[in-house]
Amino acid sequence: MNTSTLRLLLGVSVLFNLGVLAALGWQQLSPGLLNDAPEPLLVRELQLNDQQRQRWQQIEAPFLLELQQSSQTIQQQHDRLINSIFASPLDTQRIHHEQQALAAQQQQQQQLVLEQLLREREILDEQQRQRLVQLLTRQAPTLEVERLHNQ
Repeated sequence: MNTSTLRLLLGVSVLFNLGVLAALGWQQLSPGLLNDAPEPLLVRELQLNDQQRQRWQQIEAPFLLELQQSSQTIQQQHDRLINSIFASPLDTQRIHHEQQALAAQQQQQQQLVLEQLLREREILDEQQRQRLVQLLTRQAPTLEVERLHNQ
């Protein structure tokens, strides 16, 4: 593999992992939301009152469904990109096209997460916002490629 192909693969991996990290972050912060858990982690951590909890539940379920669908689409596009990278014969135009499609889908997912955070911001008071910032920033992002190469 030449250097430009490796750089492209690394760039694609970074973009994919940013989207996955957003999805995993929400999944880790809110386990059991779709399973009628008595009180999700975020509700406990942020100490939502009854009115906040009700508003949060109204916006959270549709968001999680859309996020799951987005993650599946990203995974499928990621697989198409990887397959195109290792297909014979090498078709750099196809690789570029698949990478652009993946980046666009990841951008859509990032926008989805951003919009959800803005909706949640409106529900929370200042102290709860600061707690959510702490929860979101303490997660250590790791790249899948890095994990694969280090194990």
